[in-house]
Amino acid sequence: MPAIRKCLSVAVIGLVLAWLPSGSARAGEGPDLVTLDSLASLYEGVVFDHAMHESLADGCATCHHHTTGEAPQAQGCQGCHAAGQPAATVACQGCHLAEPFSAQALRTKDENTHLYHADKVGLKAAYHLSCMSCHKEMDGPVGCEDCHGRTDAGDAFYHAGAYAPPPAPAGGSGH
Repeated sequence: MPAIRKCLSVAVIGLVLAWLPSGSARAGEGPDLVTLDSLASLYEGVVFDHAMHESLADGCATCHHHTTGEAPQAQGCQGCHAAGQPAATVACQGCHLAEPFSAQALRTKDENTHLYHADKVGLKAAYHLSCMSCHKEMDGPVGCEDCHGRTDAGDAFYHAGAYAPPPAPAGGSGH
């Protein structure tokens, strides 16, 4: 049971972080619905039922790590988060980059040898790691289009919908 609570909490908090620009979040104070669309291009944003997920979670901190406006407890956090000071943001994109492999992001990692989370995942991975483990454990949706509607650009990229190739002629061997 603790693993289920942890997964649900991670999903809830991670997704709420994407919506909230700053400040603290406490159980029951979050929005009912959150649209996660900061990475929408091939797929539409996800309408996240925060209230439902919050009712299943065992507190905010499991999903939102230490970024719920509380002071970070882990020693490694103190380099960026002054001892005893709350984190500045509760938004996922406050720490997880939308483009973790951009030239600027890579340059920042190279220039800052004391960067504690040099290995932290990008925004897309943070969302999916938070959601997918719980969805698998709780038998929730795990297919891309279970949560994301594909955009026209996505159909073009995946050769689907109006961009799908015509069906092969019937009866032909293809040789």
